[in-house]
Amino acid sequence: MKPVGVFDSGAGGLSIVAAIRTALPSLPISYYADTAYAPYGPRSDAEIVARTQACCARLLEQGVAALVVACNTATASAIDQVRQWAPVPVIGVEPGIKPAAACTRNGVVGVLATRATLASRRYRDLMLRVQQQAPQVRFLEHAARGWVELVEAGDLQSVHARTLVREAVAPLLAQGADTLVLGCTHFPFLRPAIEQVAQGVELVETGPAVARELQRRLPGPVAGEAPAQVIFEASGGTAQFTALAGVLLAVARNTGRAHDATRGATAGR
Repeated sequence: MKPVGVFDSGAGGLSIVAAIRTALPSLPISYYADTAYAPYGPRSDAEIVARTQACCARLLEQGVAALVVACNTATASAIDQVRQWAPVPVIGVEPGIKPAAACTRNGVVGVLATRATLASRRYRDLMLRVQQQAPQVRFLEHAARGWVELVEAGDLQSVHARTLVREAVAPLLAQGADTLVLGCTHFPFLRPAIEQVAQGVELVETGPAVARELQRRLPGPVAGEAPAQVIFEASGGTAQFTALAGVLLAVARNTGRAHDATRGATAGR
């Protein structure tokens, strides 16, 4: 069975890997982390496009059956370009604002993402569509400072981590948000710290939707229950990244399931 290629600037895409392994345990995965250039959030669109294309090309050299761009920033900036030349299905991720609009009880939704995602044309177009469909919902956007770096360091529950989480989440709650969109694939790893601040608030992430879209787009069925291998490669050092991946995937196994963001994957070719 051919592997599926999963790419992210760093460790965030492991939240997507965890969802794929839950839905399709026998599917082998090749994961490429562009850690030498992470994080992507502060980089220009041109840099993000160049790095995304280079990393996807690296995965295609391994004969993958599909590509998952498991990075909201890379999806927003570069997925259209990748789809123009990649010979396999290319699946991206986007903040789950549509399912959040459907599940909010009081009509106030907080969106946590990187600065680059919130400023992207793709995100703004998505927000416009959702607001046209759900004009009664108010969206509060916040670029979560330092969250990507916390996950990359494996720092999920320190005093510093909890402080950064509280600084981002508390103002959204104070404005009435009863639903929070985790609009970066790194952010689900901070779910326990978020829940300590936002008790009873619905958290929306996109991993399960991406896994379903991948299953739909694969050229053949994925049979079997035996766990398949995940192979890691990282531009900034594979051994160090593999150790971090082991820690984060263990966290994902022990973390409660987020709200199923059915519309959190981008299809395309």
